[in-house]
Amino acid sequence: MSRPALIPEDDVIEGVYLCSQLDLPDLFGAAIEDQPGLRLYRPEDVPDPSRIRFALVWRPAPDAFEAYPNIELVQVIAAGVDGVLRNPSLPDRAVVTRVHDDEQAAIMAGFAAWHVVWHHRQMGNYLAAQKDATWDRTTIKTLRPPSQVTVGVLGYGLMGRTIATTVATMGFRVLAATRTDGPSDDGITRVSGDDAVQQVAAQSDILINVLPLTPSTHDILNADLFAQMPKGAALVQLGRGQHLVEDDLLAALDSGQIGGASLDVFRSEPLPADHPFWTHPLVVVTPHEASVTSPKAVTDALVRSVLEMDAGQRPTAAVDKTTGY
Repeated sequence: MSRPALIPEDDVIEGVYLCSQLDLPDLFGAAIEDQPGLRLYRPEDVPDPSRIRFALVWRPAPDAFEAYPNIELVQVIAAGVDGVLRNPSLPDRAVVTRVHDDEQAAIMAGFAAWHVVWHHRQMGNYLAAQKDATWDRTTIKTLRPPSQVTVGVLGYGLMGRTIATTVATMGFRVLAATRTDGPSDDGITRVSGDDAVQQVAAQSDILINVLPLTPSTHDILNADLFAQMPKGAALVQLGRGQHLVEDDLLAALDSGQIGGASLDVFRSEPLPADHPFWTHPLVVVTPHEASVTSPKAVTDALVRSVLEMDAGQRPTAAVDKTTGY
């Protein structure tokens, strides 16, 4: 993707960083300061709130937008926008845009592939054997070749497609649950329709979730879905914390219905120190870092969206507020 044109220096467009958890100026300020005509402030440094036309955000506070009556554009620093769309102070007129970054998708795909190998090869057994200094080759008796292992991918946007393609090149049979019908890609079988998630889960030895969070996907990883999966299947949860009914997963793990889980997102973040996921022997926990977005990608996306907004165009990275993506 080509880098967007620069904003003219004599046409300064002002914005504000809004985030309740991260220091966005520290993360992205250096890259953004190189853009002529673009000026972003911390909220406490805004000279005139009425001149603020856009915001760069990540998990803004519930009242974050109230001080800025003329915001037209809200650029999220990542692909997920559900938290912003639910923000009670988000102006109806404001267009929400997100980052569409191939490099971010590649990072996510590598992370997902690592967990596919982790579950397929039962790597946890090797770590346990190493801890006990035991030369244990039990896996050699039970290992199935990738062609006999089905990996399901829930969600087929940029992230889902990149994950599915990566896993398919490793030799696994890949099914992808998609919102709309379409031709299957090389090595990937697309499954669409109202019950696509259930159809894919029912065949998946390893199930990877990268769905967007919408009313229809909230709590979708639940006891009913786990019961439809092959006994001992694994879950790789990279979507949104609100997709997963955590108690249902714990029960499925303890019963043996689910044989292992890799979890990168949670209902409460940071994950509380006393949460059972931390110490469960069948769970791998990572701190919401399955993928990251580079400062350059964020800056390019922001500049492109601001230019389109300033020209009276709907930004190409705009999100449909009714569907959530």
